[in-house]
Amino acid sequence: MRSVDHHIAGTCATAAGAARTSDIFDPNTGQVQARVTLGDAATLERAVAAAQTAQPGWAATNPQRRARVMFRFRELVEAHMDELAHLLSSEHGKVIADAKGDIQRGLEVVEFACGIPHVLKGEYTQGAGPGIDVYSMRQPIGIGAGITPFNFPAMIPMWMFGVAIACGNAFILKPSERDPSVPVRLAELMREAGLPEGVLQVVHGDKEMVDAILDHPAIGAVSFVGSSDIAHYVYRRGVAAGKRVQAMGGAKNHGIVMPDADLDQVVADLSGAAFGSAGERCMALPVVVPVGEKTADALRERLLPAIAALRVGVSTDAEAHYGPVVNAAHRARVANWIHTGVDEGAELVVDGRDFRLQGHEQGFFIGPSLFDRVTPDMQAYKEEIFGPVLQIVRAPDFETAVRLPSEHQYGNGVAIFTRNGHAAREFAARVNVGMVGINVPIPVPVAYHTFGGWKRSAFGDTNQHGMEGVKFWTKVKTITQRWPDGAGGGPGGVQDAFVIPTMG
Repeated sequence: MRSVDHHIAGTCATAAGAARTSDIFDPNTGQVQARVTLGDAATLERAVAAAQTAQPGWAATNPQRRARVMFRFRELVEAHMDELAHLLSSEHGKVIADAKGDIQRGLEVVEFACGIPHVLKGEYTQGAGPGIDVYSMRQPIGIGAGITPFNFPAMIPMWMFGVAIACGNAFILKPSERDPSVPVRLAELMREAGLPEGVLQVVHGDKEMVDAILDHPAIGAVSFVGSSDIAHYVYRRGVAAGKRVQAMGGAKNHGIVMPDADLDQVVADLSGAAFGSAGERCMALPVVVPVGEKTADALRERLLPAIAALRVGVSTDAEAHYGPVVNAAHRARVANWIHTGVDEGAELVVDGRDFRLQGHEQGFFIGPSLFDRVTPDMQAYKEEIFGPVLQIVRAPDFETAVRLPSEHQYGNGVAIFTRNGHAAREFAARVNVGMVGINVPIPVPVAYHTFGGWKRSAFGDTNQHGMEGVKFWTKVKTITQRWPDGAGGGPGGVQDAFVIPTMG
């Protein structure tokens, strides 16, 4: 059986002694296809030692040479796109086209990182005082770490290590043990692109490895993406250890549908945003809020045939809209949330719990489900389901539609569908959510802007990628300089040396 090992100091490495392992499933068949080696604090120590050896030389490499490695890495990923997409799909379950999108969105951040010579430029003030100039520079924090989720095994690692490494840091990646092969393959391609060994390493593990990362004194910054409870834990423990931490959590994104919206476009957008990737996206759109009963009834009527037309298939089926969820436990979790919604009094219009794919009955498939008349007091509305489940929450007016996502515990993304520019502008300005789409169902910003939610969707003060990412992975040093003219002293006398300097 295939084994997935750590990638330390440029090579694959197993843990010493009787290492623990975790099963990697094929979600299409339900069968174990590989095992991943789970590391511990000793494994991390080896990775940190290699990083400490490699990082000073990498930081001293000028930015344009670091950028050339990123350019070469981008070329290699594109050349291996089919291989990476099939590998990703085989462990996660998302269809091939979606797997390629996962990789491409990660590459867009790598492309941003290729411009690192420009974005690392500091500031300069000539003549800030008599004969005094002031300038600043951005320097790497040293060793960074990323803890990434199963749902985007290519994109989110590249969001993290692309910027961190381009800034001159060494980086230790701890991917999800559910689908770890693509992150290891990306590290191999980075090495092939010319990255020195020890600059990017991959370690596998569970909570034991996460805690080791959060506690290690040599790791200066940690980026995390996962559920909100764990994100909060990572943030608190990492900050207590003196680290810089950004921890992205869960979501319950809303799509507001105004009475003037193009319902045909809304239904098409909802079909992909709610059910694509089996709903396993933190930027999925699992809640739709039609404004007014007439809008709600019309939307529901159009959703039914669209949902019936969705094709659930194996991840290699080019005609499938989405594939299986990642494992049996997650399928059971989604089914339990549907059961909870029924118990709470929501109207289950379409029930996907009994879906079975012929010939793949042991696969982790679940059909699309649709709830209507969901209310804000229901737990099934309050919590993240993370599956192919769409909930209709009817709003009587615009004010209610603004209030629903604003008062929800999560604040990752939100969308409004309307032809009214004033309504869209008001909504974008007032809604208490970090990322807003206007007639855009999944408002993930482009790579040179920044990604991050509010409330329990994110812990920490700095977002991912874009200039916020550069700020997170660097620290600012400011230099104030004066050069004597050689005539026996600068401006001011001896007494002035005892006074707080000013630039007057």
